[in-house]
Amino acid sequence: MLRTSLSIAALAAACALIVTPSMFALPNGARSAKRSLAERLGYKATDKLLIINGDDTGMCHAANVATFDSLDNGLMTSATIMVPCPWFMEVARYARANPTRDMGIHLTHTSEWQVYRWGPVLGPSVVPGLVDPDGFLWGSVERVYEHATVAEAKAEARAQIHRAMKAGIDVSHFDSHMGTMQYRPDYHRAYLELAAELNLPVRMGSPETYARAGFPGIRDEADKLGLVYPDRLIHEENPEPGESRKAFWLRMIRTLKPGVTELYIHASLDTPEARAVTGSWKTRFEDYEVFTKDADVRKAIADAGVIRIGYRPLRDLQRKERAATQR
Repeated sequence: MLRTSLSIAALAAACALIVTPSMFALPNGARSAKRSLAERLGYKATDKLLIINGDDTGMCHAANVATFDSLDNGLMTSATIMVPCPWFMEVARYARANPTRDMGIHLTHTSEWQVYRWGPVLGPSVVPGLVDPDGFLWGSVERVYEHATVAEAKAEARAQIHRAMKAGIDVSHFDSHMGTMQYRPDYHRAYLELAAELNLPVRMGSPETYARAGFPGIRDEADKLGLVYPDRLIHEENPEPGESRKAFWLRMIRTLKPGVTELYIHASLDTPEARAVTGSWKTRFEDYEVFTKDADVRKAIADAGVIRIGYRPLRDLQRKERAATQR
């Protein structure tokens, strides 16, 4: 789940569109009420586990180089790939050469930049509701909801994951670029159904996020499908006025709660390409520096006793638990 211009009020209004229970629940598939996720992963209930995910991998070369560096030499523990983007094949080559890296899919249904854009992997003729008059994916989540169907979005999401697998990527998990597959209940259910179909863990918002959005029961639906996901997502938190990116992330690390928390960054080098693509290049570069080269952040993680993990342990746990319920 990523930044979007959708308001909480809009999300609450959207939740009225679909209110029926999921029909894809597995018997006894809910996460254990007795054991925490940390315990099910082999840790103590009091342990603080942290996933540091690199979103927007594959978006451009500057994003790729920064993400690879942060995975290889920094603190990043997993990354999610924008399959429709022009620099996808560079990521596929990296993933094949580094099979132990946790590489997921950043399901992409929008193309938000002004002069650097992409279309669906299925093509405009197959998913016409997902493309704008120029043949690219829509520039905002709202336009996707106006023009596309849930079936089109789900089909494109499946195709993106299959393309990554065909390229030799051992997909560890997936999430949703700009939150398109999570900001409306019917889209979110399709997102969960796809996770169950492919037996992959997914990013989920924190309970408080869904409560404010107006569909607090969506995590229960994920549980019924036997899906595994982090306990919390650092998503709605933002720097205080005047607070630097480094100070913000230090504050987030020092206030982590026991359990599994995910945070995400959009790593990028500071290059002419990055500056031409996005106005957020400075924040992306700062976050890359913080989670790749900053000694104070490394020390804060060590001092807080934080254990960094990727998504692959969640995938292994999900597949083990779902297999046990289907015997």
